[in-house]
Amino acid sequence: MAASYCEYVRQSGADPVHRQYHDHEYGFPLDDDAALFARLVLEINQAGLSWEIILKKKDHFFRAFDGFDIDRVARFDERRIERLLLDPGIVRNRLKITSVIDNARRIQVIREDFGSFKNWLDLHHPMPREEWVALFRNTFRFTGGEIVQEFLMSTGYLPGAHVPGCPVYKKLQKIRPAWMRKA
Repeated sequence: MAASYCEYVRQSGADPVHRQYHDHEYGFPLDDDAALFARLVLEINQAGLSWEIILKKKDHFFRAFDGFDIDRVARFDERRIERLLLDPGIVRNRLKITSVIDNARRIQVIREDFGSFKNWLDLHHPMPREEWVALFRNTFRFTGGEIVQEFLMSTGYLPGAHVPGCPVYKKLQKIRPAWMRKA
């Protein structure tokens, strides 16, 4: 196994979905609440599965959850949950599906209090990983340490998405995600 995700995606056996994600999404800051919500949902759904499965199902997740429109997902009812449980394009796990809906409702409250999910994240940055994990566990459902860490690394709030020798790391240095700007 490769020492880093950066090395893994450059191996000949790595599925191209990894290269696309690594080179264009992983570690890049997201400003849009729907995009942040989508990334959180994908990280939650990865629990117990390979990231490759989630990447291959990503487009279907976007369709199944209405483009991750927070207000629309927050209105999903039991009938919609039952339809999602029959959808082979996503992870058909009731706990994960209901956590998506509940977390959309929690983000609605965050938006009322802070203007946006992004503002809430920015307000709490920088914090050590352990404090982020505690905050997420107290705020959202189905957010353990690994999920929180990957969500924050993948959206630029924690370091570690790319190694310094990676060409994408150089791109990120120009963008300066939150973890590079520390307060």
